[in-house]
Amino acid sequence: MNWNGRYPALSDLRARAHKRIPKFVWEYLDSGTGDEATRRRNRSALDRVGLMPSILHGEFEPDLSTNLMGQKRPLPFGIAPVGMSGLMWPDAERHLAQGAARLNIPYSLSTVAAASPEDVSPDLGEDAWFQMYPPRDEGIRRDMLHRARSAGFRTLVLTVDVPVASRRERQTRSGLTNPPRLTPRLLAQVAMRPAWAMAMARKGMPHMRMLDAYTTSATENLPVTAHVGYLLRTSPDWDYVSWLRDAWDGPFVVKGVMRGTDAERLEQLGADAIWVSNHAGRQFDAAPATIEVLPAIRRATRLPIIFDSGIEGGLDILRAMASGADFVMLGRAWHYALAALGPDGIDHLANILSADLKANMGQLGSRSLHDLPKPFQHH
Repeated sequence: MNWNGRYPALSDLRARAHKRIPKFVWEYLDSGTGDEATRRRNRSALDRVGLMPSILHGEFEPDLSTNLMGQKRPLPFGIAPVGMSGLMWPDAERHLAQGAARLNIPYSLSTVAAASPEDVSPDLGEDAWFQMYPPRDEGIRRDMLHRARSAGFRTLVLTVDVPVASRRERQTRSGLTNPPRLTPRLLAQVAMRPAWAMAMARKGMPHMRMLDAYTTSATENLPVTAHVGYLLRTSPDWDYVSWLRDAWDGPFVVKGVMRGTDAERLEQLGADAIWVSNHAGRQFDAAPATIEVLPAIRRATRLPIIFDSGIEGGLDILRAMASGADFVMLGRAWHYALAALGPDGIDHLANILSADLKANMGQLGSRSLHDLPKPFQHH
């Protein structure tokens, strides 16, 4: 179906998703932490990035392909890891993996997804990434790496910007716990969203499937924004990164970088790419916008740079790439699309982003993503 007439922008998919999923699910997906100042900064800082249009270039078809970690990719964006994807829409992880395989874009599965690496293995394409929250125990660490590799994941992503659980006050107010427990309050919200409720009834309420092999039920003392994964997780240090680099024999990415000095050191330790991210404003409310720190990080390292946080369309992708990113990842966006339109939403969002990229590259006179103009700052 051609959805473009009704939902031509990501904002349309977000609005429809809001109407189709229960409030506690929406608050989990859509919220940041604190007063959400970092989330607002991500948006306002992207809006300040200007690109000068250029005229009289004749007709051309923009080339959206790009290279990342030695591999040519047809599109400059992919699917970022989101914990408990399957809460946003039943079987979300498998739908997203299948969509990424169709589109030939990266799909990242979170350690704390509602599906295990084995669950999504039949659906993975050639560009599957496994995002690891760092286990404290070396045996569990090695087992997770073995399971990810055996399932077909080729790239490892270590997330380093979650040393402790964030507060996420909006999520807490919603009544959501991890794993979700359907209290009378939450059941009332579910009753108002019949499409989600019926689909979830067929699938069953989600939980963090990968962790089943490592955990017990001893979660009583955890804060409500934490989950069973925090019983396993450690706050990694530089030695931990070195250990993981040695233990994984494929591309290795470190996610959550916000300083040029950290990028330099990660390059020395053998990372294959760095991922500039402030966790979309979900971890720390005094952080700068990612687009603000991106140029300095670009100057500090020769490594490929992946970028996320605040991206809402093709123009934002161009802003990031003009500012030094090699590739862009979106997390919430794919879940808005899936909640709005089911599996059809994945291809529709890819079409929205691609069309937006081409339209704006036409205005810039940029035939490829490698000849974008130098950005300037609106005041």
